[in-house]
Amino acid sequence: MDSYDVIIIGTGAGGGTLARHLAPSGKRILLLERGDWLPRELQNWLAGDVFVDNRYVSPDTWYDAKGKPFQPQIHYFVGGATKLYGAALYRLRKEDFGELRHHDGISPAWPISYDELEPYYTQAEQLYEVHGARGEDPTEPSASAPYPFPAVSHEPRIQQLSDDLAAAGYHPFHAPCGVRLNEENMPHSRCVRCPTCDGFPCLVHAKSDAELLGVRPALEHPNVTLLTNAKAVKLETNETGTAVTKVVVERDGATESFAADIVVVSCGAANSAKLLLMSASDTHPNGLANGSDQVGRHFMFHDSVAVLAISREENPTVFQKTLGLNDFYFGSDDFEYPLGNIQMVGKSVAQMFRGERPGETKLAPEWTLNRVARHAIDFWLSTEDLPRPENRVTVDRDGKLTLSYAETNAVAKEQLQAKLKSMLGKLDMNPGHLIHRFGYMKNDIPVAGCAHQAGTCRFGTDPATSVLDVNCRAHELDNLYVADTSIFPSIGAVNPALTAMANAIRVGDHLLERLA
Repeated sequence: MDSYDVIIIGTGAGGGTLARHLAPSGKRILLLERGDWLPRELQNWLAGDVFVDNRYVSPDTWYDAKGKPFQPQIHYFVGGATKLYGAALYRLRKEDFGELRHHDGISPAWPISYDELEPYYTQAEQLYEVHGARGEDPTEPSASAPYPFPAVSHEPRIQQLSDDLAAAGYHPFHAPCGVRLNEENMPHSRCVRCPTCDGFPCLVHAKSDAELLGVRPALEHPNVTLLTNAKAVKLETNETGTAVTKVVVERDGATESFAADIVVVSCGAANSAKLLLMSASDTHPNGLANGSDQVGRHFMFHDSVAVLAISREENPTVFQKTLGLNDFYFGSDDFEYPLGNIQMVGKSVAQMFRGERPGETKLAPEWTLNRVARHAIDFWLSTEDLPRPENRVTVDRDGKLTLSYAETNAVAKEQLQAKLKSMLGKLDMNPGHLIHRFGYMKNDIPVAGCAHQAGTCRFGTDPATSVLDVNCRAHELDNLYVADTSIFPSIGAVNPALTAMANAIRVGDHLLERLA
């Protein structure tokens, strides 16, 4: 059985980032990825293949609380979910790390403060080449350095939207974007500001994803090994159950085992919980690291909705995801509780409607869908999903994953939509047309849209109410860590990727000290 200093299971925002941070140490590192390299092919940029045929959605079947099967919008590739994300790399607000009162209850405090994570946010922004502008967003937390790259410019229609918002008394800002763009020298820019970014793989490798900026740089070090199509199915421990001694992997139809001094699970919220639960043993009968019965609980994935507004003028914008608005993040004059974040989403095209609303668009002429798309300005609204213990991942002995979930904070989400709708008349848009899109939730079961999943292995100071300690080490095992969005005690209302990346670097610093 091959042995390593560190095994990292998963290569997404958490695992891929951690691998790069540890790689220069010279320690023997094994990366396990259940998927393969995402193929570079013309279909990367074809909306029909991506949104209608679900070409890059992995063929998993999960079940809801009533036993109904569904296909989660999940992606198993080197780089994980970042291969198809919109690369919106936001910091959580400083207040998100403390206790916040919402319409539906309490969002709990983190065991670390924003100030403790801030240096790692700065490192993550540098590592992932984030473009942005400090000082535009009034909710923005303090930062120890400017963004490493200037904000991505707005195209004319979005610049008009920004100007109109500002004139109406709001505070629009340039959204933080992880794209490899050089607007001052476009002939040498990797990013070409194409329309196939948000929700698509990048054919020209211009997106700041965990494959390109995490795994590939890590593999430049001879001490790092990557195995693809290698699915970790169980973690085995010593007789006393105090340390992981073996990672059992299914690869190429065979079962293999690997050992390491340190094992880090970074499979995503649902699958990290699944792996720990499937690793039950005599010493851990309810699942590994689950003496608190918290593994799998507190599943969150943002209470989000994608909507399009109909602009009176055509919207010829190509790269649309450049603007954000947090004026209602912590509430409004007529609603005392937090509402959330408004940002742009990738520009809609007619073929997306076919994939997102097949029943409603089946008989619609293509020209009508094209007309709607030409006038559409697309928004993504996120309201904080609260961590409820009954919202949870469970598995049976055969590995069947059940995701039990009931929506939280629906009133706040509705209020946020109402705020956007009330603004449209001032923004040269038709206030009577605010149409739901399902770009990230193409299934009729809401939990299928799990791009922002979090919370199933929360970290904390009390072993009775958390799975991991402050360093993201399992309370019950000396050498088991988790480094992905599973660790989140709360999710805030902005995209979670940058926080996962920053925390992975923080955990990496701890591991480097331990391995020294």
